[in-house]
Amino acid sequence: MTYYLNIGSNLENREGNLWAADLRLSLDLGLVTARSSIVESEPWGFESDNGFLNMGIAVESKFSPIEALNIIHDIEHELNQGHSHRDADGNYVDRLVDIDIMAIDDLVIDLPSLQVPHRHMPRRDFFLQPMAELAPEWVHPTLHLTAQQMLEQLKETE
Repeated sequence: MTYYLNIGSNLENREGNLWAADLRLSLDLGLVTARSSIVESEPWGFESDNGFLNMGIAVESKFSPIEALNIIHDIEHELNQGHSHRDADGNYVDRLVDIDIMAIDDLVIDLPSLQVPHRHMPRRDFFLQPMAELAPEWVHPTLHLTAQQMLEQLKETE
């Protein structure tokens, strides 16, 4: 299976944090077959003075989606030095590393712990830009749009 992941960081050595996550994913999850350019973005869903760097990667993996999610959560926990990316009220906070599953091939998964494609993908340019680079031919299985088409729609609404 091909996992399309987005790695983000808005604390300390942001670029170094992206590469640390990339390395861990390649060791623990599978073969990284492609990487996008790094894009800078404002925090989404919370206020912060710290901008994000984001990078998309494609990973070929033998793991099931739930196994992959658990591996990703373990990597996030270790790289964030035990800190969560949410506060006690469930709100987003600054973080060293955040790893999101944007898509897995053309699968649709709707579980409490995992929604694929990522439910916020059509509204996050920092997901869409890397995804359009990684997999220009990929089509959202329910919206029937490429990442580039979704990005163009998002820009039209801004």
